[in-house]
Amino acid sequence: MNWKEAEKKAVSYLRRKGYKILERNYRTRFGEIDIIARYKRYLVFVEVKSGSSDYLPRTRVDLRKMRHIQFAANDYIMNNPQDYCGYRIDVIEVTEKGIEHLEGVQP
Repeated sequence: MNWKEAEKKAVSYLRRKGYKILERNYRTRFGEIDIIARYKRYLVFVEVKSGSSDYLPRTRVDLRKMRHIQFAANDYIMNNPQDYCGYRIDVIEVTEKGIEHLEGVQP
């Protein structure tokens, strides 16, 4: 499965769970955020990982990647002021076995 299919599945999954998709592939000088969504009063910045190997795709979200996501998230927040009570970073892993949603991932 390629990354576009994985992101499409992740978007569909999030919508079924009640998330409102605000942006896809949001690009900044710090990097890209795959999906920006709103869940209740929270902004959720989502990194989607897929693939098959000996290691789970989520292991490719390392400290460096998390910092890029945090900087890009702050850029989005500064340029898109909204009424929200906080934000978090999630990772969605899409594999042949299904979807795993890791909420509130910390570096």
